[in-house]
Amino acid sequence: MTEIATRFAPSPTGRLHLGHGWSALQAHDFATERRGHFLLRIEDIDPGRAREEHVSGIIEDLLWLGLTWEGEIVFQSQRLALYAMALEDLKERGLVYPCFCTRAEIAREIAASASAPHGPDGPHYPGTCRGIPAEAAAERAVHEAHCWRLDTARACAEAGPLSWTDGAGMNHRAHPQMHGDVVLGRKDAPVSYHLAVTIDDADQAISHVVRGADLLHATHVHRLLQALFDLPTPVYLHHALLATASGERLAKRNAAPAIADLRAAGVDPVALIEGMRAGQFPDGYRPLDLPVDALGP
Repeated sequence: MTEIATRFAPSPTGRLHLGHGWSALQAHDFATERRGHFLLRIEDIDPGRAREEHVSGIIEDLLWLGLTWEGEIVFQSQRLALYAMALEDLKERGLVYPCFCTRAEIAREIAASASAPHGPDGPHYPGTCRGIPAEAAAERAVHEAHCWRLDTARACAEAGPLSWTDGAGMNHRAHPQMHGDVVLGRKDAPVSYHLAVTIDDADQAISHVVRGADLLHATHVHRLLQALFDLPTPVYLHHALLATASGERLAKRNAAPAIADLRAAGVDPVALIEGMRAGQFPDGYRPLDLPVDALGP
């Protein structure tokens, strides 16, 4: 029988809001109710936005909510060598290519296209650099800024048909092509979210990934990377997101009220957590409906 392990993996780019607390609660309770392990991972690979004070804030907020984790906190910034090895493996296999395009150049090419393919995150990268001969690309990479993109069509051909299982035991077919050629090595950071999270979940033996429905589509990419690296596939549980009463999803970019603000206002954390466990949320908050594809294949 597989040992249960879940994780909460926030980015220290701001204070946690109640939606983060709700997600941490889902992962925490799933593990503890099954006598499993709940782990904390800090995804601090964005050097331009990650802040040490936000790491301290994450720890403070989780402890205030009564959500504790096992073992040492894992920091992605201390695992860069692992990600570099994984990316190098893909380079040697010809499954990634350097992309020298700027965002402005990509936007102009998409705008000039009569029928640019679109995915969950918007228009696909048009593949401008995919056809650059390997020798020429290597020469340019020495002195030109570039990212590394997955040749998704080639990777899918190598991996073959893929799927994953959700918490209800239902099977979902993976369609990584919906994302186009995603970035795995960034210009402004050593690695992308997709690559780092795939490596980390396997390395930490995460059996069940419990996360918000906003990350459902990312699972298609993660399943492909698991196949390319011959890694185990966790069970995926995508929970409903929290929103304001008007239906606006809680997000840092929307300046959602922080958990620290609730603490400063004298909110009782025990009552707050127990209420959410019972499906009762503070005034002004409500869960959004899950997307249909989070409920079945």
